[in-house]
Amino acid sequence: MRSSHRTTLPPGARTGSSLVRDSSLVWLAGGIVGVSFGAVAVAGGLPVWVPVVMSLVVYAGSAQFSAVGVLLAGGGPLAAAATGLLLNTRTAAFGLAVADLLGPGRATRLLGAHLVTDETVAFALAQPDPARRRAAFWISGLGLFAAWNAGVLVGALAGTALGDPARYGLDAAFPAVLVALVLPALRADAGVRRAALLGAVVALAVTPLVPAGVPVLLSLAALPVVRR
Repeated sequence: MRSSHRTTLPPGARTGSSLVRDSSLVWLAGGIVGVSFGAVAVAGGLPVWVPVVMSLVVYAGSAQFSAVGVLLAGGGPLAAAATGLLLNTRTAAFGLAVADLLGPGRATRLLGAHLVTDETVAFALAQPDPARRRAAFWISGLGLFAAWNAGVLVGALAGTALGDPARYGLDAAFPAVLVALVLPALRADAGVRRAALLGAVVALAVTPLVPAGVPVLLSLAALPVVRR
């Protein structure tokens, strides 16, 4: 028999439930792009285990795409690794932004550092208070890690059956999610808007001249524009 009294959930449960709901879009986008990555890697001639292991150990979408591109173009493992490391240097700034969210303990901080991505950091920093930011980082980060790796496995197993993943426009999923995550910060802070605009101009200007991924790194030159 249904009780006439409404069950009241503790604040922590309500927070966790809302964060899971809000970050589910990020997970979905991660899984979709993961399918694309796995399919591209296997369709290019790499064995199934390569994109799967890379996703578990490296876990860096743009760096993984670039490294696989180097391998498929005939480059060696060292060149692929150097490309991935170059693109991932931007996460050093992300690490500084979320350092206080990881919690104490070397193992916890090591795991947290592995989960640092553009989407997870943006989602965490969009929250209004430190406790919610910490919960958002871990919920979003762990969920995105699981979704990404599941998507990569599905894409790798499907192989060439999906055809050319680029024709589906899957690469637009993550940028669309990132735009949605940063819009509140752009509306609230004029300094952030100035930095974002300058960074976008720099990235667009150098895109025809440098390899993929490098424009994002160069756009970081706009960070000094931000005024606290």
